This record gives sequence, C-alpha cells and structure tokens, in this order.
Amino acid sequence: MTTEDTTGGLLGKVAGKAKEAAGSLTGQNDLAREGRLQQAQSDAEVQAKQDATEARQREQEAEVEQKKTDNEIERERLRAEVAEADREKQIERDRARAEQQAAEQAAREKQAAATSERAGEQAAAQQAGQAGVEHAREAAEADRLEAEAARAANTADTIDPRSAR
Repeated sequence: MTTEDTTGGLLGKVAGKAKEAAGSLTGQNDLAREGRLQQAQSDAEVQAKQDATEARQREQEAEVEQKKTDNEIERERLRAEVAEADREKQIERDRARAEQQAAEQAAREKQAAATSERAGEQAAAQQAGQAGVEHAREAAEADRLEAEAARAANTADTIDPRSAR
C-alpha cells in the first residue's frame, strides 16, 4: 500500500480506475485495492457534495417559504390595520353625522320655540288690543248710559221737581 494522498472527485475516480486496472494487469493487488478505495472515496465525496447541495437547496427553499409565510402574515396584519382604520373613519363619520343631525334638530326646535313664542306674543298683543277695544267700548257704553241716566234724571226733575232730592 502506498502512502500518497488520493485525489477526490471525477479526477480521483479516473485515477482510481487507472490504479485498479494497472494493479490488476501487473498483479499488484494492493494497487488494485487502492484504486477501488480511491474510486469509492471519490464516489462518497461526489455524493456528499450532492447531498450538501441538495441540503442547501432545501434550506433555501425553506427560507423562501418562510419569507412567503412571513409576507402573508404581514399582508394580513396590514389588511387588518387598514380595515381597523376604515372602521374608525366610519365611526368618526357616523359620529359627525349624528352631531350634525342633533345640531340641526336643536336649531329646528329653537326656531319652533321662537316661532311659538312670537305667535304667543302676537296672540297676547291681539288679545290685549281686543281687550282695550272692548274696554273702550264698555267705557263708551258706560259714558252713554251715565249720560242717558243724567238726561232721565233731568227729565224726571223737570216732570216732578220735588223728587230731585
């Protein structure tokens, strides 16, 4: 057996086959065995490199899937955030509309109260005017009746002067 280093990979496999063939032709069993071992080692190295490459690829695929998952989670979080903001805006619009409606209702009620108050004042003024007219009519009637009574008393005094007392 030799103590030289073996080369791996494709070149190592070719060298191993050459050693195996040379050892078989020359009857050097150790050289043939060393060639077979070098081929096996080269095959193992090639397989290890393939396994490592596949493992890196699976790892990269897993990372890509994880990023996709993270992106989807972030997308859903952002959608929920936007939906919440939209709900808050709608609540604010509803609140503003309710305040506007309440202010309009209060203004209508205030207007109705002012109109009612003016109508009441006008009715009171009209009643006061009618009462004044009625009072003046009654005062005129009283004056007329007093004058008529005074005339009747004068007439009575003229007819019977003794009853004047």
